[in-house]
Amino acid sequence: MLDRELNAPAAPGKLRRQDGRPAGWAVSSGYVGYPQAVAAMQARAAAIAEGEAGELVWLLEHPRLYTAGVSAKPEDLLDPERLPVFDSGRGGQYTYHGPGQRVAYVMLDMRERGRDVRCFVRGLELWVIGALKAFNVEGETRAGRVGVWVERRTAGQPPREDKIAAIGVRVSRWVSFHGISLNVEPDLSDYAGIVPCGLAEHGVTSLMDLGLPVSMDEADAALKSSFERVFGPLATAEPPL
Repeated sequence: MLDRELNAPAAPGKLRRQDGRPAGWAVSSGYVGYPQAVAAMQARAAAIAEGEAGELVWLLEHPRLYTAGVSAKPEDLLDPERLPVFDSGRGGQYTYHGPGQRVAYVMLDMRERGRDVRCFVRGLELWVIGALKAFNVEGETRAGRVGVWVERRTAGQPPREDKIAAIGVRVSRWVSFHGISLNVEPDLSDYAGIVPCGLAEHGVTSLMDLGLPVSMDEADAALKSSFERVFGPLATAEPPL
């Protein structure tokens, strides 16, 4: 069942700008290197904090790599030679990025969106859950586990929960950056090199793994529509890279 607190009616209202100003929506083509993306995010977040740039949701794909959040444990990096590993500065533990995974970096001015980090994270979960509904996938949240999960049932076996979207954010001067990653059609075998998000007892999945051959463009359209329902209007923008 969805966390009932997540569905609190006050959350969407707090997360929408009262002035109705749209956030930018930018999509990069090709693969964007992780250090370059982080530098661009940091620069944009600083400019937003200074009032010199507008908010931005930046969609991209990374080449195959692992990132370590501020809570990452060394023992959860099972195969350090498998892929490049980058310290990220975001919340959370180890995660994987790679082709077929849609990463959305969310640079929003939380001074205009309620100044409530917990509510903001709930909003990110609602955003992903709403996007998954477009493909008849029931995304769920779990207490103590940030991210979005799907329940898998196989006849004769106990149900299991697999993670389909990771969430890891950082807030500086009340501006958010980092964001979410949604597994559309990544190579799930690369998750074998880490304990994803420090949760060894749970698996990972993707839309393709669930039997849904969704294109990246279709995933983007679902994400855009759901974002507007939770956070408010968007306007097309140029990607930083």
